[in-house]
Amino acid sequence: MDLFEGQEKAARAPDNASPLAYRMSPGTLDEYVGQEHILGEGKLLRRAIEADRITSLILYGPPGTGKTALARVIAAKTKAHFEWLNAATAGLDDLRKAIQAARTRKAKGIRTILFLDEIHRFNKLQQDALLPDVEEGNIILIAATVENPFFYVNSALLSRSQVFELKPLTEEELLKIVARALEDKGRGLGNLKLAAEEAALKHIAKMSGGDARKALSALEIAALTTAPGENGVITVSIETAEESIQKKALVYDKSGDQHYDTISAFIKSMRGSDPDAALYYLARMLYAGEDPRFIARRIVICSSEDVGDADPMALVLATAALRAVEFIGMPEARIPLAQATVYIAKAPKSNACYKAIEAALEDIKNEETMEVPEHLKDSSYPGAEQLGRGKGYKYPHDYGGHVEQEYLKKKKKYYNPEQ
Repeated sequence: MDLFEGQEKAARAPDNASPLAYRMSPGTLDEYVGQEHILGEGKLLRRAIEADRITSLILYGPPGTGKTALARVIAAKTKAHFEWLNAATAGLDDLRKAIQAARTRKAKGIRTILFLDEIHRFNKLQQDALLPDVEEGNIILIAATVENPFFYVNSALLSRSQVFELKPLTEEELLKIVARALEDKGRGLGNLKLAAEEAALKHIAKMSGGDARKALSALEIAALTTAPGENGVITVSIETAEESIQKKALVYDKSGDQHYDTISAFIKSMRGSDPDAALYYLARMLYAGEDPRFIARRIVICSSEDVGDADPMALVLATAALRAVEFIGMPEARIPLAQATVYIAKAPKSNACYKAIEAALEDIKNEETMEVPEHLKDSSYPGAEQLGRGKGYKYPHDYGGHVEQEYLKKKKKYYNPEQ
């Protein structure tokens, strides 16, 4: 499927029946807002686009950060043939047809850029089908994904591509985008008699979570569903903005990057004795619909790994929180989860038990296994005495609870309570 039948089509403004977010897609790098870390003046990706020297690359970032928009900018700029596929709808046959056409063009001296949206939806076989032609230069691959490519894209394909991470847009960048949409008479809302309160635009920008598509969609809904006043002007108030943006939609894939990053930050905040940060990440996970039992299990692990014997009650409370979560469920389960989170964050810290078992496991793995001393071996079965099992064992309670005797053939020191 060739989306652009000639480069002039790539730069053509979409008709007004298209959503505002699509119509306002930038046509040039100068119109592109955000991602200064990769597209600022003098940055590698910007230089490559301006010089029309794009190599295979993977664009990775949350929805609405400009991955597809950047592809359109490249399509409008390049002299190469630009082919567009979406992994959600394209199959292996579509991919093979596109690659065969690219090989034919290469024989005529024409480069082909293949933009593959949502590459994480392609399975291993489909991704492998790209490898030979990327390697031979038959296609220049530009892939886009909302998932961490290091989890979802074949390592061989990653090694042949440059990975660029796109960040969520800032409130200032989103305000710039919505202001442009309000003023643009060709593609935006500039032909409407429209007045937007500053507070309304700031609310849309704040609640869009760095997603330009969400911000523009909310603005369009507000503009098109609000009746004009007596003066014929449509006023987008803060109340209208709140209705249009509704509940903030967190970018949080329970099996992807946000899942691992957020739980990592949650654990590290408890370990770092910052209850407020830990509560923020707890709320973020609960708001996004994370399984509260998963959170509770991580709290139990943290209570033992990072608090340990510095405060043994931490494990008791964490385990109780896990049982409470299983017993009462959400939404009330948020309360014992918060209680356990705060307790562990404020508790004194010790990883002595964690380091001790890790050191012991390391010895088991790398050193010769030590035999159990004869006096410590089981002597409870018939014939054990004949074998000398347990002979010479000193029962500690006969010595006031402690007695010196050999417990290991080779002396070891794993537990250090000072840690």
